[in-house]
Amino acid sequence: MQSPIRILFLCTGNSCRSQMAEGWARHLKPGLLEAHSAGIETHGLNPRAVQVMAEAGVDISGQRSKHVREVMDIPFDYVITVCDHAHQHCPLFPGKARVVHAGFDDPPALTRHLTDEGAVLAVYRRVRDAIRDYVQTLPESLPELKEQ
Repeated sequence: MQSPIRILFLCTGNSCRSQMAEGWARHLKPGLLEAHSAGIETHGLNPRAVQVMAEAGVDISGQRSKHVREVMDIPFDYVITVCDHAHQHCPLFPGKARVVHAGFDDPPALTRHLTDEGAVLAVYRRVRDAIRDYVQTLPESLPELKEQ
């Protein structure tokens, strides 16, 4: 049996998009992907991200916001940046890790000025579903790893 592909989903604060991606990868691709998430900073786990993932049958409540320094010793195959800021500030990873960018809208930023909770959750659900659709394409949509 082939060992799983190690993927890090990297975002700015590791609170929402990268957490959702990790949750989807663990839920949809067990044994095929070894999913992790981290941030350039840590902002804590976003409760609305937990809520909308639970609605979809994925429990991410046990995940926690991690700084990228905490996972630097894991030999990742891919680092997938899920926001532009993380892509622009992605640290160098040792070994063969290949950086791939898959940007998604930022629900907290998009909903900052909304007062209707239903409208807020609709944004979170839209982004959740976009991330799910992307994760479903993995690993086939990833560029091939180069031999080191």
